[in-house]
Amino acid sequence: MTSLDRIAAYVVEAKLADMNDAVRDKARVFLLDSLGVGIAGSSGEGVAELTQTVGSFGDGDEATVWVTGERLPATSAAIVNAYQLHCLEYDCVHEGAVVHPMATVLSASLAHAEKRSADGCPVSGPDFLVALAVGVEVATLLGVAAEGPVRFFRPATAGGFGAAAALAKLEGLDEKAVKDTLGITYGQTSGTLQPHAEGSPVLGMQIGFNARGALTAVALAKAGFRGPHEILDGAYGYFRMFEDNRFDLEAIWSRLGREWQIAQLAHKPFPSGRLTHGVLDALRQLEAKGIARDDIVGINGDVPPLVYRLVSRPDQPDPASNYAKLCLAYVAGAWIARGNVDVPEFRAPVLTDPTVHKAAAMVSLKQDDNPDENALVPQKFTFSLADGRKEIVELKQVYGHPDVPLSPEENEAKFRRCITYGAKMLRTRQGDDLVTAVDGIEDLDDVADLARLTVAP
Repeated sequence: MTSLDRIAAYVVEAKLADMNDAVRDKARVFLLDSLGVGIAGSSGEGVAELTQTVGSFGDGDEATVWVTGERLPATSAAIVNAYQLHCLEYDCVHEGAVVHPMATVLSASLAHAEKRSADGCPVSGPDFLVALAVGVEVATLLGVAAEGPVRFFRPATAGGFGAAAALAKLEGLDEKAVKDTLGITYGQTSGTLQPHAEGSPVLGMQIGFNARGALTAVALAKAGFRGPHEILDGAYGYFRMFEDNRFDLEAIWSRLGREWQIAQLAHKPFPSGRLTHGVLDALRQLEAKGIARDDIVGINGDVPPLVYRLVSRPDQPDPASNYAKLCLAYVAGAWIARGNVDVPEFRAPVLTDPTVHKAAAMVSLKQDDNPDENALVPQKFTFSLADGRKEIVELKQVYGHPDVPLSPEENEAKFRRCITYGAKMLRTRQGDDLVTAVDGIEDLDDVADLARLTVAP
């Protein structure tokens, strides 16, 4: 039995009854969170232009662009919605995998469900919930198995396989067709870290490209096209080509079918790179001790190699929004200067606020000797105070991790904030209806209703 055989068997055999109440609850939590983030992302950089551009790729009204309501082919709508989900850097993440799975999995799956609804074959809530969980499982375990440093953009690359697995599950494909779907997906897999380094919006678009690829792959597999099957550990497979031939498949097999990774997702309490959240958590803890932000005169961070490599970039006086979200110094400066980090902190006029950049200049980072190339923790921050004292905050986990999660009230509060940040304002009642629909998803006859509820009047 090959690696892909084992994954295909899992996709076919997984069922909602395998998910206990706690796992189902987490699935609903991150579905609501992701819909809220996608709604907020409709006001992100270049969304209107992206929608107009992909709308010119072909005719069709199979699926909805969230919030603004344009009807596009499912593949085009998935590109836009996936971008909306990730462009604010507010979407949930699996820390061990370094993957944001819901951006690809949800955008592709909901677009596909809308297409099915229009064709008179609606997707039920229970079927949708298990497909989401299966997709998250595949995407995240590919990341967990990778042992080398992140070289390509895993939310796009591994995320694409997760979307393909979810779609294959929704279609009820047999094991051969599941393997073909994943193989055809591999033929379209893409996504580099260069946009991350430059703060380019193409970073989030890569997630959309792979969501589109998954939709294309399942259609081709259903039409009988055969995909390559040695796509994971073959001579030119994913792990050898995308993960520098450093991987441990046992990390997949020890978890697949035994754990549900959707229950291991971490919230993003703030709309910035997850690797910047440690300093914000430390600042929160400092304030909880009664230490005012104005008392801070210096911040020194000892962080793992992954954190240092991806968010230690220097602050700039006039940064692009995407650059600032992935600059730990800017993120810390925004908190110190403004007492908050949310969507407005990454838009004009805050991006050029001199008080933010003055505070950012206090921050310095040092890479620790953590041998794990994918570790986010532990982190240690030493704060120098105006009276000469030093305060140290050590983090074993960062706020938002499953061990220190958002409360149900905090999760809903984030959702309520997010729906006020969209390109158009949703009515309060629409937010109420989305919360109700997600809470009762196992009673939904047609999950396409979720997409309809995102559209502002």
